[in-house]
Amino acid sequence: MPETTPELIAAVGDRLTPTDRRIAEAVLSEPTLLAFGTVSDLADHVGTSRPSIMRFANKLGFGGYSDLQSHVRRGLSQRLSRPSDRIRDHGGVGSNVQVALEGAIGGVVEAAGGERLGVLAEPLVSAQDIWIVSGETSQAGAHALASGLTMVRPGVHFVEEHSMGRDLGSAGSEDAAVVFDFFRYRRHSVRTARTLARLGVSIVAITDGPLSPLASLTDRWCALTVPAIGPFDSSVPAVAMAELLVAEVARQLHDEATERIDRTEDLWAATGTYLV
Repeated sequence: MPETTPELIAAVGDRLTPTDRRIAEAVLSEPTLLAFGTVSDLADHVGTSRPSIMRFANKLGFGGYSDLQSHVRRGLSQRLSRPSDRIRDHGGVGSNVQVALEGAIGGVVEAAGGERLGVLAEPLVSAQDIWIVSGETSQAGAHALASGLTMVRPGVHFVEEHSMGRDLGSAGSEDAAVVFDFFRYRRHSVRTARTLARLGVSIVAITDGPLSPLASLTDRWCALTVPAIGPFDSSVPAVAMAELLVAEVARQLHDEATERIDRTEDLWAATGTYLV
């Protein structure tokens, strides 16, 4: 049996109905829709029924939708996410890095536009404690958020994978959490976010689209475009969003944030933290 989804579709091309062809076009043009969406998500996108999706999966040789989904996920993981493959395919940073980063920053500004930034920041202002969780490639943004929020309000915690069970022992419904993660979605960050949601914690998700496993946990999420810079995904969009969130929380807290920053500056001066 051919290994890739395009080859699987090509192998049965003469047996595809017009509905099958619409499904195939959607799968080929937007593979993440199938990889991380439900049968209903794909059916709604194509404008067909759940049974039609199931018959399409069977026609390609799979026992059901979940088998087809697993196949596509493996293909995406291998094709899009291996840093070594990016080196082989592109060699270095590439000439379009400026365009990619400018587009990503523009995406951050758009995602935070209108009233959206205030909506994302709101639970971070009123929460008793804030829990920050991150996948591997998004840690720069998560650490920037933790550093900035700690300067403007108390009760900010960075949840490490090895201490997740201990750290979350005091989390509750008066708290908020910010979870950063993008495709391929680190198991730790998704599991921790689900645990926090079950505890009644308000979740803010910084991710890459509505089919992210984090987006299903909350209405407060935003989608960022994360370009590859050389072999690795860029940290720039996550850091930029973190900085915007810190600025918005400081704006909403205002007097409390100002007093906390002043106290911190006084402590730094008293302990000679900086040379100048």
